[in-house]
Amino acid sequence: MNEQRIEISKNVLIDCLGLQPGETLVVVTDDSRKELAESLYEAGKRLGAESMLMVMQERSKSGEEPPASIAMAMMNASVAVCVTRYSLTHTSARKQAAAAGARVATMPGITEDMFTHGAITAEYSKVKELTEKVTQLLTRASSVRIEKDGYSLNFSIDSREGVPSTGLYLNPGESGNLPSGEAYIAPLEGTAEGKILADGSVAGLGALDSPLLLTVADGRLIAAEGDKGDELLRMLGDDQGRMLGEFGIGTNDKARITGIVLEDEKVYGTIHVAFGSNNTFGGTVAAGVHIDIVVKQPDVYLDDQLIMRAGELLG
Repeated sequence: MNEQRIEISKNVLIDCLGLQPGETLVVVTDDSRKELAESLYEAGKRLGAESMLMVMQERSKSGEEPPASIAMAMMNASVAVCVTRYSLTHTSARKQAAAAGARVATMPGITEDMFTHGAITAEYSKVKELTEKVTQLLTRASSVRIEKDGYSLNFSIDSREGVPSTGLYLNPGESGNLPSGEAYIAPLEGTAEGKILADGSVAGLGALDSPLLLTVADGRLIAAEGDKGDELLRMLGDDQGRMLGEFGIGTNDKARITGIVLEDEKVYGTIHVAFGSNNTFGGTVAAGVHIDIVVKQPDVYLDDQLIMRAGELLG
């Protein structure tokens, strides 16, 4: 057993999730991430928690629900950590566990390198402060416009609440990614219009060697031009998966573009959009898929006021 990884796991469980002796820890994983999950399970045991390791078959895409038995265990846990290839963040299982009072951290696609370097090493008190500030900006705004390289995408966020993913989930019902550092919101369905040039990464497809030009009309992705465009459209399917479901802003200054969107979407200086489900954070789309797409150094306007210039947050 990797002792360095167990020590890092202990720090994550204590600092980010506030795990206490006697609490119930459920570590959910699949075959691809079992070794990392075992370190968290062992760390939980050493910290005096009632620890359980639950291994499931790998899901086929992000946003796909885990088995009902795992969803039930998450609901009954004090702390649940999901170490999987594909994301359980935007699933009913995660939402119901948080609603039942569990503190939940999801680590979709995390690698050995990400477990020890980059975003996970951030000073999370600072990440929390910036994340909450950006979340308030999103909550107060009614409209978003993203501009990059001559293309523009705009949509309404009127009456929607921003969501902070701070990396600190210390109170009952708090949940988010680890490593973390983003503020995000569910755009108003059907309002998005325009084009956006994605040049960072795509969940499930990795870092982009060449840009993807995405065209959105009536809130729906209608074209994806570029080397990985056809693959993206296949993953999203022909139905609700193509609806714009999320807009987010990265707030972690230690995060790097790695090709794994878990870290990529947290990079300070990036934004991301996602297509598919958003019913777990204030929207109405339940698509069984949620694919994040990262854009580097854009300009962002909230209610026609510039808040980010070439990736740099203003004010």
